[in-house]
Amino acid sequence: MRIDFISDVVCPWCAIGLHALEAAARRIDGLTLELHFHPFELNPGMGADGQDIDEHLQEKYGGPAEQFAASREAIRRRGEELGFAFNMDARSRIYNSFDAHRLLHLAGTLDAGLQRRLKGELFKAYFTEGRNISDPAELLAVAAVAGMPPVETRAVLESNRYAEHVRAAEQEWQRLGISSVPAVILDQRLLVPGGQPVDVFEQALRQAMQTPASGA
Repeated sequence: MRIDFISDVVCPWCAIGLHALEAAARRIDGLTLELHFHPFELNPGMGADGQDIDEHLQEKYGGPAEQFAASREAIRRRGEELGFAFNMDARSRIYNSFDAHRLLHLAGTLDAGLQRRLKGELFKAYFTEGRNISDPAELLAVAAVAGMPPVETRAVLESNRYAEHVRAAEQEWQRLGISSVPAVILDQRLLVPGGQPVDVFEQALRQAMQTPASGA
């Protein structure tokens, strides 16, 4: 089944949503996911040095520090249940993700499996290891672990290649009504918003399998 996964690599609920979706698919005999990752920047204006997470959340959402702490703990627990480690002590800043999306676009032009591996390594680098995923040197290292071709990867990071593709894709998804992520589209016709529990994704996947396409 084709899955269009619109997300940002600095979005914790996107990491949760991806792992929950894949866990749900493993419950369904004979189902294989054809994952396509699409860009969405939560903070497109973020500077090169990033910003302290607590400061950023306070500016963006407001609210008491206790509320942010409770949210982080809920995220950590959800990740743990899905086998993904959110290391809250290692991650103190939020970073610009535009170059990461350019590399994901490159990976998508090469191989869907490679794009999935890169997505996973970017999530791990940021959420588990607390690395700066806007730093070209860090991106090169993460891409190497994922198996990305080093020459092409470096060429993208040292240029503006795919910048227009990423911006155009972001604008198109926004035009289609996507305003928050993750947004998961099953079989190009059923939208599942947010980092849903495994049971919810399983139900949606089964519904998509059982509902004939309308041809629209």
